[in-house]
Amino acid sequence: MRLKNDEEIVKVFHHHLTARLIRGCKIVVAGLPFFLVAWFLRDLFTPSQMMNIYVVVGLLTAIPLIYDSFFYHMDRLIITNNRILFIDWNGAFTRTEHEAELSDIQNIVTKEMGIFSLLKIFDYGDFIVETASTHKSIFFPCAPDPEGIKHFIYHLNIKPNRIGGESSNIQNDQTGKTAEDASFVAEGQQRR
Repeated sequence: MRLKNDEEIVKVFHHHLTARLIRGCKIVVAGLPFFLVAWFLRDLFTPSQMMNIYVVVGLLTAIPLIYDSFFYHMDRLIITNNRILFIDWNGAFTRTEHEAELSDIQNIVTKEMGIFSLLKIFDYGDFIVETASTHKSIFFPCAPDPEGIKHFIYHLNIKPNRIGGESSNIQNDQTGKTAEDASFVAEGQQRR
């Protein structure tokens, strides 16, 4: 990922911690049958041999767990003052980057866990950015507080001058309205 001229990173999001823990639990559960097989065969081996078998089975479970956790953490959604980038690590040797210019965003869709998303521990879901192209530009699964990210991006679109870029039609006030919006409202009030 290379930043363009006058581009600054505003915020970086990683997958939600609860989603990472659930993935880790799935890997540990997948390793449990190997521990059970070793336990059933305990009478065939000496205690020192059993300890070696348990260490090997533990390593065979821990290595995929560490590998998956590392690359799952490396996935990130980067929001700059000009665009949104999603860096998706598919393994040690491949990664894909998806990007969307802030000005090209047509729609942002979020999917959360329903009533459970009221609890911070379960406040994660899918974050989808759609642009004018025919396919979804960015799909970030297990995003922390997808609605918060959505509102953050909409806020950046409304007020780009707060993040380093300058725009002549934006006022720096707390209302979140552009100067064009204010003039349109003023014209409507004068007509009444």
